[in-house]
Amino acid sequence: MTTLRNKLSNKELMSYFGYGVGQCFSFGLVGSFILYFYTDILGISPIAASSIFLIARVWDAVNDPVIAGYMDTLESRFGKFRPYMLFTPFLIVLVTIASFYNIDADTSTKVMYAGITYILWGTLYTISDVPFWSMSSVMTDEPQERAKAATCAMLGVNAGIGATLIIFPKLSAYFSDGRADQGYLPAVMILMVVGLLFMLNGFYNTKERISTAGGEKITLKQTFQAVRKNKPLFFILAAFFMNVFFNLVNGMYIFFFTYNMGDAGLVSLIGTITLVSAIACLATPVLTKRFKKRDIFIALCVLEIIARVGFYFTGYDNPTLVMTWLAVITGIFMMTNPLISAMIADTVEYSYYHSGRRTAAITFSGQTFTGKLSVAVAGGLTGVILTMIGYVPNSEQSTTALDGMFFCVALLPALGALIRIFIMSRYTFTEDQHAILREKLQRGEFAEGVEVDESNTRQALS
Repeated sequence: MTTLRNKLSNKELMSYFGYGVGQCFSFGLVGSFILYFYTDILGISPIAASSIFLIARVWDAVNDPVIAGYMDTLESRFGKFRPYMLFTPFLIVLVTIASFYNIDADTSTKVMYAGITYILWGTLYTISDVPFWSMSSVMTDEPQERAKAATCAMLGVNAGIGATLIIFPKLSAYFSDGRADQGYLPAVMILMVVGLLFMLNGFYNTKERISTAGGEKITLKQTFQAVRKNKPLFFILAAFFMNVFFNLVNGMYIFFFTYNMGDAGLVSLIGTITLVSAIACLATPVLTKRFKKRDIFIALCVLEIIARVGFYFTGYDNPTLVMTWLAVITGIFMMTNPLISAMIADTVEYSYYHSGRRTAAITFSGQTFTGKLSVAVAGGLTGVILTMIGYVPNSEQSTTALDGMFFCVALLPALGALIRIFIMSRYTFTEDQHAILREKLQRGEFAEGVEVDESNTRQALS
């Protein structure tokens, strides 16, 4: 039964949702529009832009776990994660605006400026994103309430990205007259100021209830040792990495709509579909009341495969039918994401039981890094696949190329769903095992050989 102490109010859940919306205004802007800004406005080459993205991903591989590890070693009287949710929004706003500033300089300087601002954006985004997701593990220790928090967080992320895809093109077009940056800068500034208000409201109206203050101080080395013992986490992250197939489709949409369907403008509907389909995430807490998260995840993957096969055999002659299939598939897929976040939150107790140290930040940094990695890998694979199917830029495409693009958009991600089913069928840390661990931790019991400072244990469970 959920205790009053650990129950999350609707106001807190909506504020947590709002932080995700505001933060993902930035992610949506950079993720969807920065490449066009670099090549068509700032004037640097696609190769230079791709090099910047590659260097940034390598840097992410180093800094994401290190930053998260240090977060787990620190704690203030305001909590472990909430302080970051106060100061990082201002930094995110500033660096996002700076990333879309069209500097007047030579090409080399522009490339350097783009590289510095993009890498700085990625670093600051990590400092904001890891605490945001980690909050779901310290707002409550009740699994059902965590599922609600994870759902609100994921819904906020999808709403923020979807709203950006819809609003930003119209906002930039409104300011575009007479501006060399096509209205990008004022549009970015307006969106990010609104996003700042959402994020600050998220800070003020969320609370950490599961404390780790007091007792033995955790070192950076100990945080890495703790996450290494977190075996269920690696199953979840492996399943989450299979998002690479869905991200690949996102990169193929512009080509599919332009050449297969003859209307590049249809790609704008993807933002609307993303925003509307995100509502499907609201079904997650309802389902988790009756079924195990792992079982729901597998069932959704099966439904995605069925829907994709149906889409493939229907074809793409009817735009309305295509958009209907894409809405159904996107809704099913999006429901898996809050399940991932909720399961990651549950593994924090697994790590705590086996290591004696509560390391939520570095646990959730795995989600942040895996998400970035899947986007980067998908971006690289998109170019390879287009080459393999015989795509020729700005030309009439061959039947082979058109069939290849449709296959990638409709059916290829079913392979990712199959792999996710295989991974999660071997995932054993379900709600039953989590409940047993919670009871043991409440009694102060840990895995054999684990030494824990008693005062730290009492604080963590209070």
